[in-house]
Amino acid sequence: MYYLLVALLLLVAEVAYFWIADRYNIIDKPNERSSHSRVTLRGGGIIFYVGMLVYFLTSGFACPWFMLGLTGIAAVSFVDDVRMVSQKTRLVVQFAAMLLMFYEWGMTGLPLWWMVVALVFCTGIINAYNFMDGINGITGGYSVVVLGGLAYVNAFVHPFVDGRLIWVMLIAAGVFCLFNFRAKARCFAGDVGSMSMAFVVLFLLGRLIIETQDLSYLTFLAVYGVDSVLTIAHRLMLHENIGEPHRKHLYQIMANELRVPHVAVSGLYMAVQALIIVGYLNCLEFGFWYMLGCLAVLSVVYVVFMEKYFYLHREHDACAKHASVMEVVEGLKPSSVKVLSANETRGRFRYFLSRIRMLL
Repeated sequence: MYYLLVALLLLVAEVAYFWIADRYNIIDKPNERSSHSRVTLRGGGIIFYVGMLVYFLTSGFACPWFMLGLTGIAAVSFVDDVRMVSQKTRLVVQFAAMLLMFYEWGMTGLPLWWMVVALVFCTGIINAYNFMDGINGITGGYSVVVLGGLAYVNAFVHPFVDGRLIWVMLIAAGVFCLFNFRAKARCFAGDVGSMSMAFVVLFLLGRLIIETQDLSYLTFLAVYGVDSVLTIAHRLMLHENIGEPHRKHLYQIMANELRVPHVAVSGLYMAVQALIIVGYLNCLEFGFWYMLGCLAVLSVVYVVFMEKYFYLHREHDACAKHASVMEVVEGLKPSSVKVLSANETRGRFRYFLSRIRMLL
């Protein structure tokens, strides 16, 4: 009964947000770096924060420091969805939220240099999760797979958190997928959605890793991790600013250049990650080596795919640059040149002939 009420509440909250977003024009307009072609409501992923808030209020205010950090992440991300927030401001809030999460984890006794490494690593993970939110269904669908795996571990392998937390977030992700996991999405997650979900997933994985002392549980993020890290490395090799928007992720090339439907690409990412998690849960004694093997195989697949299809992205970029140059050239044409109508042309031609007769 509890989960049914939560589902109904989150569904009502999502529909209510659509009305707010439509009224206040919180939308995502397509541009040359987008993978969509129609104006869509932005920020629908706020339901992830609402779901966590529902759990917090109904659990006797469990995990208060984590919740405070999540509130900061969600707030700055939502403002960034509505209007631009400087990168420095976002990073300051993210670092502060991470420190609150560390306090919730009980990591305050770590040496300073370990704390700095953990801070950079964890902040990188949530931003990578955010970067992967670029096509319909990928954030909601991938999160369902990861949360499902964590729910199984919590129930049958090693209890590490109140199970209601995971199930409420699964319900929130399911509600979001109703409106996003489709060919024509009703809404996008926005930074508020992808960053909030990333923060929750990281909190759960971090607590599990700390309790089991087993870093191999990062296998639960293997697909996102390989795509994110290797794409960043690729862009650095191309001397690009990795802070600027782009369309060089493997999933983006599949959706944009190869024209694979968004839902199919998202489904593929979900299926691969699900298979990896199932395999991992059956090889727990060799978890670390299994993780390294998965990362190696995924990396090879990424490199082979890019060698075969990245030229399509280069052609797209070249066409886009050519179109931009032509727009500039068109803009430089003298605005004073008047295009004459057919009647005006005939009239001026008759006047010209009459002047010639007068001269003769």
